[in-house]
Amino acid sequence: MQLVFFLEELSAKELLKELLPRLVPNHVTLQFVVFEGKQDLEKQLPRKLRQWHLPDCRFVVLRDRDAGNCYAIKGKLRALCDDAGREDVLIRIACRELESWYLGDLASVAKALDAESVAAQQGNRKYREPDALDNPYQELCRLAPTYQKVAGSRELGKVMDWKNNHSHSFNVFINGVLGMLE
Repeated sequence: MQLVFFLEELSAKELLKELLPRLVPNHVTLQFVVFEGKQDLEKQLPRKLRQWHLPDCRFVVLRDRDAGNCYAIKGKLRALCDDAGREDVLIRIACRELESWYLGDLASVAKALDAESVAAQQGNRKYREPDALDNPYQELCRLAPTYQKVAGSRELGKVMDWKNNHSHSFNVFINGVLGMLE
C-alpha cells in the first residue's frame, strides 16, 4: 500500500516524513507531493489525481486553514477531488496553521527546539486549545525563538508525541491517516 500526501508547503513534508514512519506499518510506502502554497495545490490537485494510476494508493490532502472557513475550504477541496474522479481522498485541514499542531505538544517543542522552559506552559489555558490561537506561527516563535519553519518541522517530526497532543485538528489528521490503514 502507498499513502500519497498532497501538501501545500515543504514544512508539512518535513514534519510528516519524520512523524509518520513511527505510526504506519513498514509495508506502507509514503510519498509526498509538495506544492508552492495553497493556490498551487488547488490548481494542480485535480490533474495530479487524474494522472495517478498506480494500484493500491490512498490519498491525503493537507492544507492550512489560515483565516478561512474550514468547511468552505474542505468543500472546495472535496469538489476538486470529486471532479478528478477521486471521491476516496482524505482531506484534512490544519487549524489555523501547522504550528498549531506543535503548540499542542509543548514538551516536544521544548525537546526539539532546545526551549526547556516551554513544556511547563502546556497547562496554560492558552495552549489547551492551540487551534483557537490567531497566529500560531508568531506564538511559536515567541516561545521558541530558534524555530524555523522547515528545519523546526523536521526536528519536531522526530519527537512529537502523536498520542498526547492538544490540537484537535492534529488528532483528527492522525486518526484519519490511521483509519486509512485499517
